[in-house]
Amino acid sequence: MSTTRPFSPGDRGREPSGASGVSEGDVPATGGSDEGAPAAGTPDGDAVPSVSPEASEASEASEASVQAAAGRQVRRLGFAGQSGVVPLARDFARQALYAWGWLPAATADQRAAAEDVLLVVSELVTNACLHAEGPDEMWIACDNKVIRIEVSDKGTGQPAPRTPHRAGRPGGHGMFIVQRLCLDWGVVRTPGVAGKTVWAELGAPA
Repeated sequence: MSTTRPFSPGDRGREPSGASGVSEGDVPATGGSDEGAPAAGTPDGDAVPSVSPEASEASEASEASVQAAAGRQVRRLGFAGQSGVVPLARDFARQALYAWGWLPAATADQRAAAEDVLLVVSELVTNACLHAEGPDEMWIACDNKVIRIEVSDKGTGQPAPRTPHRAGRPGGHGMFIVQRLCLDWGVVRTPGVAGKTVWAELGAPA
């Protein structure tokens, strides 16, 4: 598993309409509009131009059309000022899975795949809480049969599975679980920008 592979070009586009703010399931997501949501490696302090509601709606509709044409859907959850971030992240991810047709599951394999996504969300957000003073935001994207999860934080550490892994030893299991469940995962840092983004990708059952 790669722990340093950067995002490939175009890995994450802007969110379609409804991806941030209040999701379809009414889970609050801080961070404002699509234009106000920084991508990985974008300083949070960048000025954001104001746009009229009409222009914003047109832009969101255009972005949604582009995302739909590319077969990619993206949602963002900001954690600023939130408590209980792990269950919040799981609920947000679960709502995305319902919207994207991964839930309700028709088979045991589909149910297991959805549970794996929720478990990886829990582990990435928990890891940020334990080792990086909490997560800043989470992105979850669906591209055909792959779910991609990204969790950003201000931490300087390098997540890695404990080697050798001992199941009976307390702690150190989170990234081992991520490594076992995911198609790939990694860490991205941007020079001059504090923190990092930890990402993971999971596939749907065949």
